[in-house]
Amino acid sequence: MEFLSLARVLAEGDAKQAAPDGGLFAFAPFILIGIVFYFLLWRPQRREQAKRDEMLSKLQKNDRVVTIGGIIGVVSNISPDEKEVTLKVDDNTRMKFIRSSIQQVLKDEVEAEKPAEKK
Repeated sequence: MEFLSLARVLAEGDAKQAAPDGGLFAFAPFILIGIVFYFLLWRPQRREQAKRDEMLSKLQKNDRVVTIGGIIGVVSNISPDEKEVTLKVDDNTRMKFIRSSIQQVLKDEVEAEKPAEKK
């Protein structure tokens, strides 16, 4: 019997020593992962989304654009609610797109050559 009670006392002592110290150091790996996630993934994505939103807000008539489907056209009309854009693809072809389907605004060839000439 004394052996069993001695074993219990030793087991309780080991359990107290093995208990981790609570505190900030226990969460340090999770905090570090969160910081890395913010700087490598979330922040650059928000920056790119802000650039895209700015580009779409500055969209005007007669801008050459590329859609997400790869269609190149010229903006011929923007709806009053600014949700739809009509593109002139060919002389007789006009297509309506949702504004968010515009991937990029193409620069004119003349504008693209100007910075190269300044150098």
